[in-house]
Amino acid sequence: MDDFELDERKIRILNAIIRNYLETGEPVGSRTISKYTDLNLSSATIRNEMADLEELGYILQPHTSAGRIPSDKGYRFYVDHLMEEKNREVAEMKQFVIEHTERVDQVLQQVAKMLANNTNYATMVTAPSYHQNKVKFIQLSHVDAEQVLAVIVTEGNLVKNKIIPVSEPIDNETMLKLNILLNSSLNGLALQEINLATIAKLKEQAGIHSDIISNVLDTVAETMGPDEDIRVYTSGTTNFLKYPELSDSEKASELISAFEEKQQLVSLVSEHLSEENTGIQVYIGDESPIQTMRDCSVVTVAYELGEGVRGTIGIVGPKRMDYEMVMDNLKVLKKSLDGMLNRPRGKT
Repeated sequence: MDDFELDERKIRILNAIIRNYLETGEPVGSRTISKYTDLNLSSATIRNEMADLEELGYILQPHTSAGRIPSDKGYRFYVDHLMEEKNREVAEMKQFVIEHTERVDQVLQQVAKMLANNTNYATMVTAPSYHQNKVKFIQLSHVDAEQVLAVIVTEGNLVKNKIIPVSEPIDNETMLKLNILLNSSLNGLALQEINLATIAKLKEQAGIHSDIISNVLDTVAETMGPDEDIRVYTSGTTNFLKYPELSDSEKASELISAFEEKQQLVSLVSEHLSEENTGIQVYIGDESPIQTMRDCSVVTVAYELGEGVRGTIGIVGPKRMDYEMVMDNLKVLKKSLDGMLNRPRGKT
């Protein structure tokens, strides 16, 4: 028979039998299920349902016990439905992220909360900032006789405008020459590649208009420099109290303070973001750059919303954390967030 033969009550009882058996390794009786579930059913009713499940081939009774254990068919039903549920959660999370690209902060707060709920560990997610970004183009244009507008666009399509004062009006020919000079010298360069020699040559070629070049370079540095005020969203700090090795009052206080004050977290993620490696990083115990986390494991991964627009997702828990589950969660979120700014609106 097909799976539609199971109504909701039978499915919940079957799930309870399987979860209990997975935890204990012992055959499961009706009295155990009556305590284990929130069905509020009598043992007699549960026995009848279990008899039906046995007749349908989802559970079986070992000869030496009054309890039941899952059959291969029962395990298959449980795993298939578990996978459907997890796939649905992933799809919902991905759709949530895509539909809220204009409200990235709210999305990342929600991501931190969902991740904490899914893993039972503490989580942190940083708002995206701009790293290893390159100049796409620069445009100078007239505002009036005393001011010029500089527009700097980087590869992540970050746009910065700055009004630059000028001592005397600039004619159209000079403005064109300055635009050609700036773009031919700076386009395609990251901030780290704009060295003193490049700056000196630019100023020399600009002649009496070197002050404009200086102002443009300052704006480029502001636009592409490291973001010192990285926003960090956290969730699940009370999860530390679930683990005896971290729930000591002094340790728990230090860990929760680190998450509340966030400055130490910023130093951790800044170090990660400065690295070229965007894969999963695992810091175990003393490997952690944060002293207060020496009794923890920290697992992080960088996500990239668009070219050069990067942030970090991190999970902090005991050294005996479920590393496989943590990595799976991080991979799913990274995949959902990567390239989000480059996707056509409304498409996955």
